[in-house]
Amino acid sequence: MSLGERTETFTAEGALLTDVGGTLETRVLSTPGMIGMMERTAARLAAVHLADGRPTVGFAVCIKHVAGAGEGAECTAMARLLEVADGRKLRFEVEVREGDRVLGLGTHERRALGEPGSGTAMPTPPGAP
Repeated sequence: MSLGERTETFTAEGALLTDVGGTLETRVLSTPGMIGMMERTAARLAAVHLADGRPTVGFAVCIKHVAGAGEGAECTAMARLLEVADGRKLRFEVEVREGDRVLGLGTHERRALGEPGSGTAMPTPPGAP
């Protein structure tokens, strides 16, 4: 059962890419870059779900990077909120796709900081739409 879902599109470019220390002829979406987009999408879903405005931090990821995407690929990150425990621990199912092709999937957990009602609104990351 899902408590909410969010998707965000992004382009595989810049800091999201790697050439694996020069071992690849072309740059591809890196595993850390892909996980970062999963976390960002989950954090934004958490901000909507936690109406009191408390920010969240990630504390667990279990991700498989199952396919590659080249520089310039148009990708979609998805986060589905599965559970909120103790009003502060949020568990997500996450996935990144390029079109119909799954690039990565797994689970992610975040924790809300502070007591309910004590937080401030989560800031929007620089350059975010």
